[in-house]
Amino acid sequence: MFPYRKILELHGDNVSLRSIAQIVQHSRQKVTEVIKTADRKGVSLPLEEEMTDKWLEAFLFPEIKQEASGRHLMNFEHVHNELARPNVTLTLLHDEYVREAKSVNKIPYAYRTFAEHYHEYSKKHKATMRIKRKPGEIVEVDWAGSTLFFTDPDTGERVKVYVFVAILPCSQLFYVEGSLRMDLPSWIKLHRHAFEYYGGTPQILVPDNLKTGVTKHTRKEIILNQTYAEMADHYGTVIMPAKVRAPHDKASVEASVKHVSTWIIQTLRNVTFFSLIEVNEEIKKKLEQLNDRSFQNKIGSRRSAFLEEEKFALSPLPDTPYQLSEWRTSKVRKDYHISINSMFYSVPYELIGQSVDVRVSDSLIEVYYNLYMA
Repeated sequence: MFPYRKILELHGDNVSLRSIAQIVQHSRQKVTEVIKTADRKGVSLPLEEEMTDKWLEAFLFPEIKQEASGRHLMNFEHVHNELARPNVTLTLLHDEYVREAKSVNKIPYAYRTFAEHYHEYSKKHKATMRIKRKPGEIVEVDWAGSTLFFTDPDTGERVKVYVFVAILPCSQLFYVEGSLRMDLPSWIKLHRHAFEYYGGTPQILVPDNLKTGVTKHTRKEIILNQTYAEMADHYGTVIMPAKVRAPHDKASVEASVKHVSTWIIQTLRNVTFFSLIEVNEEIKKKLEQLNDRSFQNKIGSRRSAFLEEEKFALSPLPDTPYQLSEWRTSKVRKDYHISINSMFYSVPYELIGQSVDVRVSDSLIEVYYNLYMA
């Protein structure tokens, strides 16, 4: 059996390629091919006990076994990556594989064998598999538990800065920003900044059950803050809050918050700042370093994974950013007016005594009764 394991272990001990080739008595070219293929497929040291030479050959070079069968070769990496795309199934990929085999006058595997071979490959690949979510499917958002501070230069007061964290679970790309408040306007603004940083929006937005975004969440009912729901609709995404008392629903963002706390918040804990702008300038520098840092157990970085696997799957941003608005309830007075911010606005007299929903933005006041504009 070819000494795959020994080659990788010697390489991990920083033995030169020439020396490895001499030790295992194989060409330097073959040794290089094994090491590069292992790196590309995310095999990392120390190797698990089950990763024997036979196991490694089946994972690194599955075509060796296929060639012996005389069948058209399956490209397992292609199948694995394509399955991460929305609505792509193994049946569809087998159909494409059969057409490809016929185009080169080769005999294809039947679907059952095709599926068995892929699932065997998938099991081997599990420990190093990067894609756990479909690209462009989800963004998870939360506030970090730790905070930063800056000193007001005029009063000397220590001002708290809350830290917003977003993550795309597929590529694990972060977005992080500091905020003076955790209120609804800040929450909405930070979402907008995250979408702009990613250059698009995912299909699903998963927040925690914060009162700023989720009014009520029980087993039977989810009531979203109306402004938050409107913002999501503007960006073409759907809000699906994490299940109450089910932290595994947001495993990526929980781990992300810890990572941000360690590599951003704690690294800045002893830095003296004098404004929120200064805090966010440093957060941005640390954020870029984090997103560019190489993964420990697989090839690439968060940014390279995003650019290669996820950016294409995000929906484009709308032509204009969401304009923050606030929804209020107001009772129509006897003079058929409502009061908003100490200003009076007239409505149809038929609504006297009724409660109406009012959408308030910087440039517009809209009044609705039973979902219709008054």
